[in-house]
Parts: sequence; structure tokens; C-alpha cells
Amino acid sequence: MTATEWITDIILILVVFRQLREGRLDLKSFLIPLGIVAFVAYMYLDTVPTGGNDLVLIGTLMSVGAALGVAGGVCTRIRTAGEHILIKAGAVSAILWVAGMGARMAFQSWVEYGGGADDVARFSITHHITGDQAWVAAFVLMALTEVVTRLAAIFIRSRSRSRSRSRSRSRSRSHVRVRTESAPAAAFERTA
Repeated sequence: MTATEWITDIILILVVFRQLREGRLDLKSFLIPLGIVAFVAYMYLDTVPTGGNDLVLIGTLMSVGAALGVAGGVCTRIRTAGEHILIKAGAVSAILWVAGMGARMAFQSWVEYGGGADDVARFSITHHITGDQAWVAAFVLMALTEVVTRLAAIFIRSRSRSRSRSRSRSRSRSHVRVRTESAPAAAFERTA
């Protein structure tokens, strides 16, 4: 692994650790992780191979990424404080994020330094995977899918949270309005 790959992987892991401390959900919460995976995709995703069983490998790892992302998004705590939506990644969310990112780093290290290249080559031949670019595409798209689905889960949950909060505020305001409108009528009835 190159220094850039290590730095990128570590930054992706640190993104969730930043969210272990509760903070406001804002545009930056979405743009930073999306920017990082967009950079990784730009740097490493030249093509998406479609020969042999490449798409099966890619689809399988993207499904794993989607499952980790949705589970991580669901396990992220979302609450409102005043007009702001706050998020905090819980232990489960952090573990899932590190498991996904760490598994990719461990696989890449094993292939490059741990003698796993021959095992991966044999696996690829046996399962009709056409080459190393299929593995690169599968892992990059897995990371991209994990990030996008985690952020989508957080976004959907935060929107439903803010909608239910605005509905309850409008109900309480209409309830107050009814009381203030009916107060003069009640006073009129008492005097009549």
C-alpha cells in the first residue's frame, strides 16, 4: 500500500471517530465523507470490469458495503436540540465502520505483504474473476456504497425526525391558538 492509500483509509476511519462526539448535522457532515470516497474512486477506479464473474464479486462486496452502511446509519443516534439536529455515532456504528474500512485495509495488506497474492490469484482463476482491477473496483465500490448508504440512512432518519418535530410544533401552536380564540367566547358566555 502506498502512503496515499494508508492516509486515505485512515482518514475514512477517523471520519466516524469524529462523530463519536455529538455534533450538528450539517452539510459538512455529508460532504467530507462523500468527498473522500469521490477522491478514492477518482484515483483508483479506472474501469468496472464486466468479464467472467467480475460483476458477481463487485455486487457481493457492494451488498456488504450497503449492509454495513445502512446498519451504521441506523445505529447512529439522532436527536433534535432547539432548531438543530444532532448526531452521534454509537459504539455499534463505529465498530461497523471500522470493520468495513479495516477489512479492506487488512485484505490489501495481506495481498501485498502477507503472501496472499497467490491465494487471491487461485481464487480468481477458480471463480472466473478476470484480474486485479475487478478486486480494486469491488473494494472501491464497497467503500463508496458503505459511505453513501450510511449517509442516506442518516439523512432519511434526520428528515423524518425534523418533520415529526415540526408537526408537533404546529399542533402545539394550533392548540394555543384554539385556547386564545376560545377564551373571549368563554368570557362572553360568563357575562351573558
